[in-house]
Amino acid sequence: MSVALPRLRRWLLGVLAALVAVVLVAAGLAVWTVRRSFPDVSGELTLPALGAPVTVYRDGNGITHLYADTPEDLFTAQGYVHAQDRFWAMDFNRHVTAGRLAELFGADQVPTDAYLRTMGWRRVAEAEYDLLADDTRRYLDAYADGVNAYLDGKSGAEVSLEYAVLAATNGDYEIEPWSAVDSLAWLKAMAWDLAGNMHDEIARASLLADGLTRRQVEDLYPAYPEQQHEPIVSGARVRDGAFVLDPGDEGGEASEEAPDAAVRAVSALRAPLDAIPRTLGPASRDLGSNSWVVSGEHTASGLPLLANDPHLGSSMPSVWYQMGLHCTTVDAACPFDVTGFTFPGLTGVVIGANDTIAWGFTNLGPDVVDLYLERIEGDAAIVDGEPEPLQTRTETIRVAGGEDVEITVRSSRHGPLLSDPELGAQLRDFGANAPVTADGDPADTAQEGDYAVAISWTALTPGRTADAIFLLNRARDFEEFREAASTFEVPAQNLVYADTAGTIGYQAPGRIPVRGKGDGRWPAPGWDSDYDWKDYLPFEELPTVRNPDSGVIVTANQAVVDSGYPHLLTADWDYGYRSQRINTLLEAALAEGGLTVEDMVDIQLDNENSGARALVPHLLEADVDGTAARARDLLADWDFQQDADSAAAAFYNATYRHLLPLVFDELGKNPGIGASRAWLLLAGLVEDPDSEWWRGEEADSRDEALRLAMERAAEELTELLGDDVAAWRWGDLHTLTARNASFGESGIAAVEWLFNRGPVASGGGSSVVNATGWDPAQGYEITTVPSMRMVVDLAEPDGSRWINLTGNSGHAFHPHYDDQLEMWAAGKTLPMRMSRDAVEEAAEHTLVLRP
Repeated sequence: MSVALPRLRRWLLGVLAALVAVVLVAAGLAVWTVRRSFPDVSGELTLPALGAPVTVYRDGNGITHLYADTPEDLFTAQGYVHAQDRFWAMDFNRHVTAGRLAELFGADQVPTDAYLRTMGWRRVAEAEYDLLADDTRRYLDAYADGVNAYLDGKSGAEVSLEYAVLAATNGDYEIEPWSAVDSLAWLKAMAWDLAGNMHDEIARASLLADGLTRRQVEDLYPAYPEQQHEPIVSGARVRDGAFVLDPGDEGGEASEEAPDAAVRAVSALRAPLDAIPRTLGPASRDLGSNSWVVSGEHTASGLPLLANDPHLGSSMPSVWYQMGLHCTTVDAACPFDVTGFTFPGLTGVVIGANDTIAWGFTNLGPDVVDLYLERIEGDAAIVDGEPEPLQTRTETIRVAGGEDVEITVRSSRHGPLLSDPELGAQLRDFGANAPVTADGDPADTAQEGDYAVAISWTALTPGRTADAIFLLNRARDFEEFREAASTFEVPAQNLVYADTAGTIGYQAPGRIPVRGKGDGRWPAPGWDSDYDWKDYLPFEELPTVRNPDSGVIVTANQAVVDSGYPHLLTADWDYGYRSQRINTLLEAALAEGGLTVEDMVDIQLDNENSGARALVPHLLEADVDGTAARARDLLADWDFQQDADSAAAAFYNATYRHLLPLVFDELGKNPGIGASRAWLLLAGLVEDPDSEWWRGEEADSRDEALRLAMERAAEELTELLGDDVAAWRWGDLHTLTARNASFGESGIAAVEWLFNRGPVASGGGSSVVNATGWDPAQGYEITTVPSMRMVVDLAEPDGSRWINLTGNSGHAFHPHYDDQLEMWAAGKTLPMRMSRDAVEEAAEHTLVLRP
């Protein structure tokens, strides 16, 4: 979610900002400036919005548990405590979601704001508020009251150190009150970050625009290998309007393709859309998550265990905040007794457990975004040969230190026109000479007319996802869990479930479109209504499982269903190496019996590179000498584990890094292929030495490509780590620096020193269960992380374990700003206390909030 690097660097490189940073670091004023925003965590404070006192306990890691008599008091206190520890991130995120970054950082952010205003996330959130249940609106309003009570009477520097730095260039900025809509808009940003299929759609369009044939592009996006990597649910069918596990002979929906003209046009959107800040950490092709649940028949306690570790872009502080929300008496009037991971800025617990059930999320990744090429005539879009008026509105972007900027947003029946903002200039240039005829067929010469690109996205239709959070938090059984899931519309997630009665389960929720023509893999012609969305899949027909015979459910972004399922969810799954490795590890553990929390944590930390199994035998036969030969010998007895101290892992990953551009040189120096897809492609190619993909500019055969990759890897690692191959260490290359979302890539060392933490070494890698992702085109540094780890024991809740990426505090230099980072890197976890006795025993600070 970092502001684009060049823009923020230009903003911060002023002499005044540098001087302020130096003062903060070096002068005696620094300690006072840093500590003045640290919150009060002991004693008593007045919070007028409360109806009765609320008690806040903090343990030695700053993990908070709140106890209140009513839901309204509970969520008022949650807003207050979130603001105490994380308000800068909350404020930054709401500026992102509202398209108001220029108000913070100046004119360089206007193009990004224009895109965000065009999509209109906040406008959708405003419309959602009125759709929600009465109690949901009350809880959101109560949360806002708590946030505003904390802000009342405080200057920016008293709220967070970031405001002191911001004042160097934007001294007029004033914090606005929080509102319920600010919380709802955050859900739109989360949905955007997890809508990965759109990026695949644009990537395919870009490859065609760069000159690849459609067959080559299809080669690069192979079908999911369902025979080798188990889907979440196999044998899935829909009969009589209900989802069933009953293998039959129904086939999937046919795929149709959009005209090439639409494909080429959309490629111009890639750069501007990638520039939009992300609230869940920086973008990556390796975003994903693991979750699994094991029934009591396989556990030592006789009740289920549930594990979850979402993989997101690394950020400082972590996107998560650990918290317990407890009614002092749990009854119908106050039904909450829930502990888990929260998002600062959002009410309730997102992932966690209450006194009866536990749940976890991984990204389902359905195709919920389509891009349409629209033919524009005047102020209308042509649909089925007839003009259809565009909807228009005016947006005003306020600019810190500059003049307001006014933009006009246009929308077709398919959604807002993304090609209108300033960053769409490339696409508009294409539109002036679009080689299409009126019916959408490719033409040899340019046709007169104007063309634009519209976005259809499920999150741009107001929905009730906020209701789902509270329904999940108070659910007591699988039926209530599924009721909550039925309102969880965007982003669609894989939900796993376990309860104290011994039930385990899975549910795929979400608003998933049913298309007329096309399969969503390619941009569609907006002038043909046959390509429009016709409906959404009924919830009753979405995949669900309760107490499977295996006693195990694994989700890790692999295919949810096999090819016999009659509806299209997506064709762009993760290719299943993580999920299959988890299944393999669980099968071995189940054979031993008596699984424990510790066993589940051990699986979360598994470092096997399953993709290397196909490549290493061929590398061992490569004709190399010298250092490359000595390094090659490291692979002979390698167990494929990418532990931090592994020399073989260091050499293998360096070889892999240099092999990708040799094989896929048609894609440039940065092939941009996510790990699981690259592994599947390479596994097939090494068995096909005659494939055209081996014939490139630098290597003309498989064996030459493997040799060159190994030699270049050995040369690079010698330069980086020395010439003793046995002393090479994966962890010396593979490190994490947790960077602050807004100031962490400023280009000014003193400012980055204030807010960033690390580096720390870690094992794992992309598409490894311990999913510390990295980008081979950029180096070995960790970019995506298991943003938290959690294992819940339904038999002994206080025996559950968890860890956050960095810490609960968002205040630089606070003891809890990074106190979990080293533990996270070492694979350690903390007790996840749930009962009041355990919470009180561990409490190091007690704060009472009084009316």
